[in-house]
Amino acid sequence: MPRLTPCLGWIAASALLAAARVAAAQEPAAAQEPAAAEATQSLFDLFVAGGLLLWPIVIASIVMLVVTIERLVSLRRSIVVPGPFIKCFLTQIREGESQDGALVMCESETSHIAEVFEAGVRRWGKPAVEVEQAILDEGERSANRLRRNLRVINGVAQVCPLLGLLGTVVGMMKAFQQIAGADAMGRPESLAGGISEALLSTAAGLSVAIPALILYLHFVGRVDSLVMEIDRRGQELVHLISAEALSDRRGKRKNAA
Repeated sequence: MPRLTPCLGWIAASALLAAARVAAAQEPAAAQEPAAAEATQSLFDLFVAGGLLLWPIVIASIVMLVVTIERLVSLRRSIVVPGPFIKCFLTQIREGESQDGALVMCESETSHIAEVFEAGVRRWGKPAVEVEQAILDEGERSANRLRRNLRVINGVAQVCPLLGLLGTVVGMMKAFQQIAGADAMGRPESLAGGISEALLSTAAGLSVAIPALILYLHFVGRVDSLVMEIDRRGQELVHLISAEALSDRRGKRKNAA
């Protein structure tokens, strides 16, 4: 029995060493499980962690999406300045279409350029300055309609970063309140909530504001292009139906006869 004691001690020491090695090997795996669970965190969990200020950011993103779809449909070239109608209308005017016929063509079309043409046709035979002024006035009204709702997109682009910044401030205030507590010292997990809210609100605000700004600049450029097209076509109409243009055409016909 005295000889077996050292052997039993050696066996027990070996078993404890093996158990320690197994435990040490399992610790990294156990530490990776929370990280994996955190990596697979759902979108709803992120939304909840972001705090209440994520709600207005989400609402603003929905409003921006609706307005964007509406503007994409309303600012199509076929709706604002349809090429076939413009070509047919101006050709008919050059070929001697009457004022009544031109008005019927404009009233049968629902595009913006048709409304501008109608305003000019109603000044048929007037001096060029008067015809041009009528076209410019109606063109300005059409431009205002084309720019409708663009302020909403611009507002989303400006407000969302401020909401994200406010969320950052609120989250950092919570984090500092945790630091001020005696229980938070040496416990970084107690600060994770406030820091997470701060970062998520900032990221959400920028994620909505950046596309909103890009869309706003895109729509402003498209509206400017369409307004320039309306103005150019309006000037062509002035040179066809003004008193000076009609007088020149009658003179050319007399000379040709």
